[in-house]
Amino acid sequence: MIDGGLPEGPDMVQGSRPHRWTLPDLASSVRWCQSRNTEGIRCIIADLNEYATDQEAVSRGVLGSIETIRAIETSRLDASVAIKLSAVGALLDHRQCLENTLAIAAEAKQRHVAMEIDMEGRGLVDLTIRTASACASGGLPPTLALQAYLDRTKKDLDEMVVHKIGVRLVKGTYHGDTDDFTDIRERFRALVVQGLTLDASISAATHDLSILDWIRDEQACEKSRLGLGFLMGLADMTKTEFARNGWTVSEYVPYGQDSGAYVARREHYLRHLESLGMTPAP
Repeated sequence: MIDGGLPEGPDMVQGSRPHRWTLPDLASSVRWCQSRNTEGIRCIIADLNEYATDQEAVSRGVLGSIETIRAIETSRLDASVAIKLSAVGALLDHRQCLENTLAIAAEAKQRHVAMEIDMEGRGLVDLTIRTASACASGGLPPTLALQAYLDRTKKDLDEMVVHKIGVRLVKGTYHGDTDDFTDIRERFRALVVQGLTLDASISAATHDLSILDWIRDEQACEKSRLGLGFLMGLADMTKTEFARNGWTVSEYVPYGQDSGAYVARREHYLRHLESLGMTPAP
């Protein structure tokens, strides 16, 4: 390992240290995932195409996801593919977005690769819920990210359980119904309990030490049903510790050259924690 907990050897990109938050291309993300898999950590691989505003960009987004699925299958990775609807047509045409998402989901099912749908800003939440539900109704159920800082998420979680859609629960990095850190933390805990009560497939994606301690101390009996999710670039010691202790752990691994918006959200998160006098899990 080198500074920051990043794997050496095949995970280095052309002999240099990869960016903290992202990798430059699909090949490097495959190598990264192979290394993580040896530690008992599965990966969620995401092409960083987002906010596509023309057909060419939409086509790149769809192709990137399909290429990711094929690479996961070919390399026999313990990994899923994650997509953002803004990358596959949501900003241009909702029907086209649905068709593209269903095509990606069908490719994933054919190749026995799990698919996840990321949640984006408030304006895309309804469409994302509808699209995930349509995938499930077509026999192609994804895992869906839900945001704890939205008032509607309790109801949305109920709906996902009905459709047998797995949930990756996050706090949220866009604009929610509350920005009170303590309130969001309590909402997050309550949603985890709700999901477990409903027998949902749920992953708690957080770097909040308070929540992680609560999960470790009070939810240990739920290891078979409750997973843990982390970002590449954060909490390397923590994710490894949980994996060694029998928890299902995933790491979100984005790749691509257009990383500006994604990196900006990550940096904003760290600045916000610093303003509160807090740090993420080590």
